[in-house]
Amino acid sequence: MGSGQVTDWQGKNVTVAGLGVSGVPAAKVLHGLGAHVTVVNDGDDARAREQAAELEALGVTVRLGDGDTLPDGAELVVTAPGWKPDKPLFAAAHEAGVPVWGDVELAWRLRGLDGRRAAPWLCVTGTNGKTTTTRMLASILEAAGLRTAAVGNIGVSLLDAVAGNEEYDVLAVELSSYQLHWAPSLRAHSAAVLNLAPDHLDWHGSMEAYAKDKGRVYEGNQVACVYNVADKATEDLVRAADVEEGCRAVGFTLGAPAPSQLGVVDGILVDRAFVENRQRNAQELAEVADVDPPAPHNIANALAAAALARAFGVPARAVRDGLRAFTPDAHRIAHVADVDGVAYVDDSKATNTHAAQASLASYPSIVWIAGGLAKGATFDELVAESAARLRAVVLIGADRALIREALARHAPEVPVVDLDRTDTGAMLAAVQEARRLAAAGDTVLLAPACASMDMFVNYNQRGDAFAQAVRELGA
Repeated sequence: MGSGQVTDWQGKNVTVAGLGVSGVPAAKVLHGLGAHVTVVNDGDDARAREQAAELEALGVTVRLGDGDTLPDGAELVVTAPGWKPDKPLFAAAHEAGVPVWGDVELAWRLRGLDGRRAAPWLCVTGTNGKTTTTRMLASILEAAGLRTAAVGNIGVSLLDAVAGNEEYDVLAVELSSYQLHWAPSLRAHSAAVLNLAPDHLDWHGSMEAYAKDKGRVYEGNQVACVYNVADKATEDLVRAADVEEGCRAVGFTLGAPAPSQLGVVDGILVDRAFVENRQRNAQELAEVADVDPPAPHNIANALAAAALARAFGVPARAVRDGLRAFTPDAHRIAHVADVDGVAYVDDSKATNTHAAQASLASYPSIVWIAGGLAKGATFDELVAESAARLRAVVLIGADRALIREALARHAPEVPVVDLDRTDTGAMLAAVQEARRLAAAGDTVLLAPACASMDMFVNYNQRGDAFAQAVRELGA
């Protein structure tokens, strides 16, 4: 199974590695195409057994509790994106000459297989802001009257989009570094890397490997490679990419744009990339006030989404209308309430230092609630850059000492409350402490800079706990 499409799956022996949001759809689609599918899964818990029973009822073979052994006769492995490349299963596949694809690679190979027009992909990746940008892009495309969907790492299976009954003009595709690692054949219409900061290094092994996987999104781009002017590493990835003849580098910036860039002038989002005579002309797209919320990093997200939409030929009015229609997801710089003149903001989605830094840069005077699982992160740069904005800090979670130590080095004058708790009730105590420390005009900001799993199921539950605690303040 080389780099081209596979048109006849009948009788192919395919191993699907991992159940869950990618494995179950992959198994169903491949089985429906006539392949002999064997699913292997590390876990053997109640959820896995339930999914296995569903697939076995269709005629799919499922092997629970052993995700490391390659089934006899396997001709292809389709893996869940989160499975690490050093698993024995993949070593065995390599030894046997069996290719390994991710679900994104499979979806790319299946486009147009039933004779329908294959919808182009506009792809978004980066350390932070992917989901918001992808959803903004879909909103803009819809405002232009295009049939589209936001799919991929956003939680909607790409396989469902390419193999389902719905037909699309274009897809807005969020891609993680994991998905890109396993998608060597992907060739997007246009793509954006929003930013690069250390993340998932335990999976990739190094920052260089992480960046390289992110950069795969630019390979073979047809029209535009969209990069962040403020993040040179994203432009470096464009320079390294092998793109189609005529594909352009298009930057986005929070400042006034140069030719071939989108940017901001006097509160207006403007385009100097997709206009005639871009040396002299610019096209107004929307106002900063049309972006919800109008925090700097979210304006950057809007510019990236606009650049991809404009690369696809979307008119300026649709950019404005799409941004106005967009509603941000929960737990992303979400204003919860004002209590005694203090704003309470939930950015529980800020699960790493890069995201937290963007959040902290959005407010002038902050009581910061932070902490959780650091995932190997360090906090010196974050604290040093944000120290002038911090009125006080409340720390929670397993790795809070790392943040406390960075505060002692770079912001020793900032009051710190260290809550020696990792139970879910610690959030109410944290909010109560923050209220005591805050003054009218301040923002109490939950931007943990850490993952949530030491105390909560996920960042959604953490954000919900914060919002509930704030509601109790105002009761």
